[in-house]
Amino acid sequence: MSIVRSQIIGLGSYLPETILTNDQLAKRVDTTDAWIADRTGIRQRHIARDGETTSDLALKSAEAALADARIGVDELDLIVVATTTPDETFPSVATKIQARLGMTRGAAFDVQAVCSGFIYGLSVTDAFIKSGQAKTVLLIGAETMSRLMDWTDRSTCVLFGDGAGAVVLRAGEGRGDASDRGVLNTQLFSDGRHHDFLYVDGGPSTTGTTGHLRMAGRDVFKHAVVNTIAAMEQSARAGGVSMEEVDWIVPHQANQRILDTTAWKLGLPKERVISTIANHGNTSAASVPLALDVGVRDGRIKRGDLLLLEAMGGGFTWGAALVRW
Repeated sequence: MSIVRSQIIGLGSYLPETILTNDQLAKRVDTTDAWIADRTGIRQRHIARDGETTSDLALKSAEAALADARIGVDELDLIVVATTTPDETFPSVATKIQARLGMTRGAAFDVQAVCSGFIYGLSVTDAFIKSGQAKTVLLIGAETMSRLMDWTDRSTCVLFGDGAGAVVLRAGEGRGDASDRGVLNTQLFSDGRHHDFLYVDGGPSTTGTTGHLRMAGRDVFKHAVVNTIAAMEQSARAGGVSMEEVDWIVPHQANQRILDTTAWKLGLPKERVISTIANHGNTSAASVPLALDVGVRDGRIKRGDLLLLEAMGGGFTWGAALVRW
């Protein structure tokens, strides 16, 4: 008996043309390239130019994903955008993408889980496909995190960048085991008690302003390692596979030390972790699809490979997804 699997049939990404290096950043704030690279692994980040919005980035990644999937907009049933930096308080980025793509059917909405947004979005779109409510879905992770930065706070402004990544998912058939191609399972978690460790100090119903990102770095580091490892282990167990069977970890790009520590605790060589943080910085909900796109384009991720995607973000939110590429 066959079951429905959500299979990724297209992949695309976009990074703003403007690059901000550590040396350039050191002219704005009291820091150095060595200080940033040693503590985070970041060498540069892409920054949206003035007037370039989250929906602009999302649209370009969407167009690339649709071209890669070789399908037209008329085949889409749903658009979901994971973002914490929408163009406006409302409407959603997703409906703006719907209009700009010329899609006149189906539905579109945003998902907000900060850095975990793409994993949450993957779970949502997988549920729509499995329930039969959608056959073909466009999922985008897009952020302009630079708009939330306090450029006098070197503990946060050095970490983040802008970008977008997108996937097209389509309903396919599977046998119901780990050999199936597509999303095998998703695991989502949150704990709202940790608000003060990572948040933005503004919003429509509090200050009436966008606000700036605030973070307690050491606390975030500790929870990120523990929580994402637990989520990945649960996802692997739910899929009936061992960690040794996983070909690639495709993680949220928060800090190279977090990535290295996670791999070490899982007993995996760090070479099996897709890392883009040196060139991208932390692009929040865009980081997982951007890393996935890099891994596929450079030939490391091949058809049939078993992937574990993971992320943790403010809230706290976190999760993992087991995917057969």
